[in-house]
Amino acid sequence: MLVLSGLIGLLLFWIIFLHFRLKTIQKRNIRLFSGEKTENLEDVLVKQAENIKSLDKDIQELYNISNQINTLSFRGFHKIGLIRFNPFKEVGGDQSFSLALLNGKNNGLTISSLFTREGARIYAKSITAGKAEKYPLTKEEEEAIRTAMKPESKK
Repeated sequence: MLVLSGLIGLLLFWIIFLHFRLKTIQKRNIRLFSGEKTENLEDVLVKQAENIKSLDKDIQELYNISNQINTLSFRGFHKIGLIRFNPFKEVGGDQSFSLALLNGKNNGLTISSLFTREGARIYAKSITAGKAEKYPLTKEEEEAIRTAMKPESKK
């Protein structure tokens, strides 16, 4: 009789323990499926897989566009330096200028204009890696190139 009472007590304890575990699981299920319409877990996973495929495609398109923009940034002129100067020390003002137009690889050109009473003369020189290819540079053209190659924060 004592053994039977102990066994009944143990089973009663086990039933109470299982009852509380069941309540905990039911609360979790209510939270998980709290929407108006519950979906099959397999359907949810299939939809998520389709969304991931769509997002992968979008990411690949953005990556390709980014590469195209990067390529274009090295071709277009986006480094600019302008120096105004007076080629005649005591006469006139700073009417002459040197303009450096460089791309991302410091290739480009300089355009210089010398203003005199008789007219203006314009010269262009090609630049590769920040240096003149064929013709020597004046000090004003070199200064315009240095100005163009300075980092943005220091201009």
